[in-house]
Amino acid sequence: MAEPLMGIHHVTAIASDPQRNLDFYTGKLGLRLVKLTVNFDDPGTYHFYFGDELGTPGTILTFFPWPGARAGRAGTGQIGATAFSVPVNSLGFWRDHLARLDIDSTPETRFDQEVLVFADPDGMALELVGDSAVDSVPGWEGGPIPAEHAIRGFHSVTLWEADANVTDTILQKGLGFAAIDEAGERTRYHIAEPGIGTRVDVLHLPDTAPARGGAGTVHHVAWRTTDRDTQQEWQARVSARGLHVTDILDRQYFTSIYFREPGGVLFEIATDPPGFTFDETPESLGTSLRLPPWYEKQRPVIEQVLPKLQLPGREETRG
Repeated sequence: MAEPLMGIHHVTAIASDPQRNLDFYTGKLGLRLVKLTVNFDDPGTYHFYFGDELGTPGTILTFFPWPGARAGRAGTGQIGATAFSVPVNSLGFWRDHLARLDIDSTPETRFDQEVLVFADPDGMALELVGDSAVDSVPGWEGGPIPAEHAIRGFHSVTLWEADANVTDTILQKGLGFAAIDEAGERTRYHIAEPGIGTRVDVLHLPDTAPARGGAGTVHHVAWRTTDRDTQQEWQARVSARGLHVTDILDRQYFTSIYFREPGGVLFEIATDPPGFTFDETPESLGTSLRLPPWYEKQRPVIEQVLPKLQLPGREETRG
């Protein structure tokens, strides 16, 4: 029996304009750019990693920004919303902050938690949840958002499903989640005690059209595991349920396996180590373009192809 998964490791999404995406998540939401690298399958495209001060698993939102990418379409077989946790007393700050930036937000109450719903520049659905489980978690002190109000990490993701029953089976019997609450067509699951990235919601939407990938949509969600040995156990466990699972892939800062749950959402299981200080010091995270060894010989060509960027807090460009 494999060790239990520990919650969300990271969420990866698709954007269009790289600079706009970078400015929004670092300048407006106050996340740290913890790694500037490339899509390992398409090295002419950036891969941005945003997170807390060190890119702790459970805080990492990543993007493939393809300039001019067509807009995606929200629908079933997709992650329909990505939610971050903030301290309960910080929601007023965030409501006012978003309003000052002319970002429309809508308040909701969900399972006794207050939520602000809004979207990024590509239309990707985002949520801020007032979560008492993170009230004692320190915020990043080096960002543009006051540390006491800073985003702490993920609260949850919401899966849009045409048939929630098949997804319920893989979550509970396959991956070890437990259903903890239900309201209407929404069911909430958790994988560990309340904390960063330990919850997932499933929306049953049988009359909604399937999603179409593109800018403003989530590509996949990755779940945390402790190490490669445990990851191999999960690989065998997922395969035994009749799902196609990939070989273990080296992503430099973690290793990964991928599979689609029966409803169509792409899942990844990623290791916590080695982490983002593998090739940079904590102080220098995200300040230079990092390439895996197999692309280093192509660095001059890659840097010429990549769009120029203005990095947070720096005058010079990269790319």
